[in-house]
Amino acid sequence: MDMTNILQWTFVSECEIPGDVDELLVTGEVAVAAYKTLRDSAIFTNKRLIVRDAQGLTGKKVEIYSLPYSSINMWSTENAGKLFDLNAEVELWTRAGHIKINLQKGVDIRKFDKIIAQALLK
Repeated sequence: MDMTNILQWTFVSECEIPGDVDELLVTGEVAVAAYKTLRDSAIFTNKRLIVRDAQGLTGKKVEIYSLPYSSINMWSTENAGKLFDLNAEVELWTRAGHIKINLQKGVDIRKFDKIIAQALLK
C-alpha cells in the first residue's frame, strides 16, 4: 500500500447523532458523538469511526468509510492558533495509511482528543 497518500476530512461542527446510523451498527456498538462534514457526517461509536460521504449532485450516492479503532497506531492533535490559524488538526496513523482531520473553528479539540483516547486506551 502506498503510504504517501493521505486521506483528509473536514469536520465542521458537532451535531446530533443521525437516526439512520443505527442500521450501520453491530451488536454492542453504540454511537457516542457526531460531527458535520462538508457533505455529510462522521460518527464516533464505541468501536470505530464512521464517515459518510454523500456524492454526486443529489447526494443520494453515499460512500461510507469505517475505521476500527484497533487499526489506529498513533494520533496527534493540534489546537488552532490565535490570529490566522483557525483550524485545529487531528492526524491518525493507521494500518491503512495516514488520515488527517481538519476541525473548523468551534469544534472542541480536547473533547475530540478525549473521544479517541477513551476508545483506544481501554
